Amino acid sequence: MSEETVESFRERKIYLVSEGGELVLLTLQEILKGQMSLTQAIFKPVSELKPNTKYFLNYSNETNREVLEMQRWNPESKQREKVYWQTSEVKSTDAISPSLKIDYEKSEVIHYGCGPSSNAIFKVSNRTNLEIWYKTEVIELSTNKKTTFYLTEWENKINVGRGMCSGAFVFKDQGKYKVRFTPTNSDGESIQTTEWKIFDSPFVNDKPFIKLKQPQTAI
Repeated sequence: MSEETVESFRERKIYLVSEGGELVLLTLQEILKGQMSLTQAIFKPVSELKPNTKYFLNYSNETNREVLEMQRWNPESKQREKVYWQTSEVKSTDAISPSLKIDYEKSEVIHYGCGPSSNAIFKVSNRTNLEIWYKTEVIELSTNKKTTFYLTEWENKINVGRGMCSGAFVFKDQGKYKVRFTPTNSDGESIQTTEWKIFDSPFVNDKPFIKLKQPQTAI
């Protein structure tokens, strides 16, 4: 629903506003488009952010719809509030350990009412307690089509694929794919990109539903 807004960031000024009214301009690094209506804009602040400070995201020439998009429901106050980011006391983040490993674990397809969740699941090991974003590049080998998107992990697993309603990566019923990851910390510092890892479409071993014949009814 917000893809048009994200694409417009190429031509607009985007900035953070602190609770005290200080403006921090953001520079656009890249825009990444997923395969199921997901689009990411990656920004970098032009100046250092203050510690222990709330920042709100603002755009030049914001529309009423865009203002509403940057709000969320607070169950405690029972009110909608502006989305914000809270900085910590930490001035810089530790570097990611070069011994961090990412290995293919399994593929998984779960059928839901609105569509299947399909993922190739990769296990992360030898990591420290850091916030890590994984620049994930997937190539469909038969077409050489490439899609790039930043993913985070969940319980030391990276799910490469899509959920029931949306997602960054879509797989065909058959075929092979390859993926590589570039781990990046919250300061934007990356370690070496992994080697390409080849895997089959998660649907290859998926067992489709069996349609049962309707019983004959005597009239």
